[in-house]
Amino acid sequence: MGIVHARVDERLIHGQVAMVWCRVTNCQRIVVANDDAVKNKMLANVLVMSKPAGIKLSILSLNKTIEKFETNFYGDENILLITKTIDDMKALYDRGLKISSFNVGNVAGKNDSIMIKKSVWLTNEEIEVLRDLMSKGVMITAQMLPDEPNCSIESYL
Repeated sequence: MGIVHARVDERLIHGQVAMVWCRVTNCQRIVVANDDAVKNKMLANVLVMSKPAGIKLSILSLNKTIEKFETNFYGDENILLITKTIDDMKALYDRGLKISSFNVGNVAGKNDSIMIKKSVWLTNEEIEVLRDLMSKGVMITAQMLPDEPNCSIESYL
């Protein structure tokens, strides 16, 4: 199948991802695509412990993520792709990963960000990145849990 769901969530794997999104997407593997996560052994260990039993996990750099998908490394597995940042998702898209839609689940507030929805704080630069991707036909939602309305993030901007 390939990527069955793509999500931006700075917490990466946590209870909502492990217990809800994995079940709803029927994923067989979680791919965490983030250059820093690959380098951080403690974070990698936490991610391994956080994933649901029976679900495979790959923690990859952005370049390695592209390489794995270009070579169809995962075959017919259903993949839940998670990036830590909007910029990570954009980098994957810009480098050729076929992402037709993704969900912004959790982005914490920063000094120069505004809250567009509970749990989603965006800077002007992130908003511009999202608008750019939407102008290219990428469907982007802001959804903490699957039972929330699945409407375009544009309605929150």
